Order: sequence, then structure tokens, then C-alpha cells
Amino acid sequence: MFRLDADKPVTLCDGITRRDFLHAGSLSAAALGFGLTLPQMLALEAKAEKPKQEMNCIFLFLLGAPSQMDTWDMKPDAPSEIRGPFKPIITNVAGIQISEIFPRMAKHADKYSIIRSAYHTQAAVHDIGHQMMQTGHLFSPGLEYPNFGSALQYLSKSSADVPAHVLMPRPIGPTGGNLPHGQTAGFLGKRYDPFVLNADPSSPEFHVQDLLPPDYIGAVRSERRKKLRDSVDNAVKVFEGSSEAALMDENFHQAFTMMSSPRAREAFDLSSEPKHIREKYGMNKFGQSCLLARRMVERGVRYVTINMFETVFNEITWDIHGSAPFTPIDAYKSLCGPWFDNGYSSLIEELTERGLYKNTIVVASGEFGRTPKINPAGGRDHWPACWSMIMGGGPIKGGQVVGSSDAIGGYPVDRPVSPQDFAATLYTALGVSLESTMPGPSGRPIPVCDYGSRPVTELLS
Repeated sequence: MFRLDADKPVTLCDGITRRDFLHAGSLSAAALGFGLTLPQMLALEAKAEKPKQEMNCIFLFLLGAPSQMDTWDMKPDAPSEIRGPFKPIITNVAGIQISEIFPRMAKHADKYSIIRSAYHTQAAVHDIGHQMMQTGHLFSPGLEYPNFGSALQYLSKSSADVPAHVLMPRPIGPTGGNLPHGQTAGFLGKRYDPFVLNADPSSPEFHVQDLLPPDYIGAVRSERRKKLRDSVDNAVKVFEGSSEAALMDENFHQAFTMMSSPRAREAFDLSSEPKHIREKYGMNKFGQSCLLARRMVERGVRYVTINMFETVFNEITWDIHGSAPFTPIDAYKSLCGPWFDNGYSSLIEELTERGLYKNTIVVASGEFGRTPKINPAGGRDHWPACWSMIMGGGPIKGGQVVGSSDAIGGYPVDRPVSPQDFAATLYTALGVSLESTMPGPSGRPIPVCDYGSRPVTELLS
């Protein structure tokens, strides 16, 4: 029985004292009138007050744009110039097949969903696809929208103990359009730009120049420099009253906190990983970036962007036009497929084993698809009318295919998913209200998603 003692009680007709009744007034009617015990009541209160678990995201950006017919939307019954050189293989989910270039990924189809009806209607230019798939918006002159990770950092007010948003290994370079790629904070300002690794984590000499103080600066000298800087701050109070100075001060202290934070240093320290783990991911920049991403979300980083490649020129990428300076289609089996298969599969395996997959969304997508018909050079060209992408982890349901394309993989047949719909899905999965706004130029509120964007509810649990 729940008992509240009181001085000079007045007993009511049902045996409850007046003071008991008044003291219990803050309890719910259910607790007093519907038979809830104190442990039950406290359990309900604890459940109601428990903070919602924060969702993280790792976005594997497949620069160059993978061909849907050669990856996750095989067309084995189509003519040879459509179906391409690769064969489908079964997965661990009945009825779902993917390309033979992903043998490890096929064993984990229950952990992700394939969207086979992604599309956009803008020009078939890499940079435009980069913008739309990483911000949910098409840029207009003078208005650059923030990357999903930068928007998340602004809206969630993430801790500065570790970077809120990390981009690696390097930003996107030239891809032919000379337009912004959607990997900065845009109109939110540089305060919300991602921390950029700017290094190849597969290199034997890998370390993060921008995070750790140089070896020749000891802890004492580092602290002395901070004190000196603070002294200078105190001498220029007029300047410090400006918004520019406030931003500089915030950025300095954020950077210093990161440099001196053991958690931040540990996140970037691959030397502590066993050799067999590193090799499982693949000893290449994509594989080691995936391993770093796992280490980062373990230590509190909310959003990680991994550029699988940096440019479409003169290196092997997903951009299979077939002739130099682009990539031949057989590179999918010799390099692109194995790199992705090992990095992605190891990432979701380890996230699952460590209990992180339940609050870490993993996305894999390029900027558009490829032409259904193989061109005279033996490759496929740009095609934004239809492509496939992968989502899993967090509240994203696994083991299903959303949408479908026509017989040649050229256009969506059902459930078309635009970049705006993808953005709405990702923000919803991250716990961001689609009613949220961000301060644009002149402080004008700009919604996180374009009006009319709708999340793909089939993906959300």
C-alpha cells in the first residue's frame, strides 16, 4: 500500500486521510483509482522521462553513380546490351537478388532495404546529383543548402567533445560541372562545416594533421599558447563584441577541445585496431574510412560522410562511360565491387555486433543511375531517371525492396522516390521534425525539406 504520513490527519469516509489525499494530488488518477502499485507508477514515470536515443548516420557516397543494372536491380532476362556482364546471386532474403560483385553483402540482405525507384528530373550532371542527394535541395544562385550532417549538427546542438559531422577521406574534387557539391554547411556558415579528414586512412603514415597538435608541441606549450590567446582576447574587447569575433572564439575553443579530447584522439587512432579487423574492411581508403566511421559513432560522432572516390577523372570509379579518362565496366568486378562489398559488409557486421546498428543509419547511394543500354564504348552513361540505393540501421526496416523499375531499369514503375523524399525519410529516421527550419540568408527561415516532400513510410519501423 502507498502511504503518505501527515500530522493531525483527518480521516475521510473511505479511510484515506485528508492530508493523504492532498499529498497524493500530484499523482495521476490512474495511480490512485485504477490499481497501479508504486513500482508500476514509478516505472511508467521512468519510461516517460527516458530521453529518446539519438540516431547517427553514416552516408557512403558512391561518387560516379553506380549502374542499377549491374548492382542492385539486375535484369537477367533483358537483352545482353541491357543486362550487362554480371550475373545475379541470391541473398539471405527469399526473392531478393543482387549482383555477383557483392558476395558478402548478399549474406546481410535482412539488415538493409533496397530502393529501386530513386529518380530526379534535373540535368544529368554529377554536381547537381551531389547537391540533391546530400542536402535534399537543388541549389539556386546565391543559395547553397547545408549538408544533412551540418543541418543535423545545427538542429541537435551536438557536443563539441568530438566533431558532430566528419567527412572523409577528402572532399569531392572536380566532377565536370564546376558547381558546389553539397558537402558544406552552406548558408548555415562555416561553424557547421564538417571536420574534414584530408588524409588516406589506409596509408601507413596516416594521422590527422588538423586534430592533433604537432609532435614538437608538448602539453605545456599547447596550454601556454591557449593562455596567450586568451590574454589577447581580453585585450581586444571591442573586436570581441562583433559576430565575427564570437564565431572565431567559438571555433577556437571547439578546435582546442577536440585537440585535447582523448575521445576524439581515440576515434581517429586506427593503430589500436587488430590487423585482421583492418584487413576485413579492406586495406584501401574506402575500407579504412568505413572502419574509422564505426570508431567515430562509437565515440559520439553523429554524422559521417564517406566519399568512396574523389573525382571521376583518371581514376577507377563508378562512372563507367567505358573509355578514358573514365572507367571500363569490368572495374566493377575488379575494384569497385570488392572495395564496397568488404567495407560496407564489415561496417554493418561490426555495428550489429557492438549494438550500434540499432541507432546508426547506413546509407549508400550515388548521384544518379546509368543508361539502360550499354554504349558503343562498352560502358553506360549518366541517367537520373532511375537508380537504386541502400538504407539500413536505426529505424529503417531491413530485408525488403521498395519500388521497382521497368523491364530495362530505365524508369520507376511504382513508388518513385525523389531526393526530396529521401531527405524527408532520412530526417524522420534521425528524429528531426520535417517542420524544422534553419536560418537562411537575412535570417529568413528555410525548411529542412522542400514543401511536398514525403518520407518513405515503408522503410520506417
